[in-house]
Amino acid sequence: QSQLVESGGGLVQSGGSLRLSCAASGFSLDYYAIGWFRQAPGKEREGVSCIGHRGGITGYADSVKGRFTISRDNAENTTTVYLQMNNLRPEDTGVYHCAAGWARPAQAMCAPSFRPGPKDYWGEGTLVTVSP
Repeated sequence: QSQLVESGGGLVQSGGSLRLSCAASGFSLDYYAIGWFRQAPGKEREGVSCIGHRGGITGYADSVKGRFTISRDNAENTTTVYLQMNNLRPEDTGVYHCAAGWARPAQAMCAPSFRPGPKDYWGEGTLVTVSP
């Protein structure tokens, strides 16, 4: 079964770093733009970062600019996208989901309104907790 699996979440102190991975199982991400979204308790979903299928276009929420970096391997049949998170803050706490959008423009994967269609994928998420 094809799916996206996130990993790398955990508990970290304010100012610390984590690196999240979004791994595709059963398919390659070659023609997919990728987005990272986060959901905190009591808050609306937020589009955190996005990257185009070739990696040349990236986007970030204002709240994470300068602290988070999204990247992907541009080799053929790539299966993993990363989100490096530095200088973490308590307000970064939440469940982080990655999503793969078939042939979608990069910025569409930064929109909190994104909803996966029949050719898209949505991961179960990984929990990030940042303590004060």
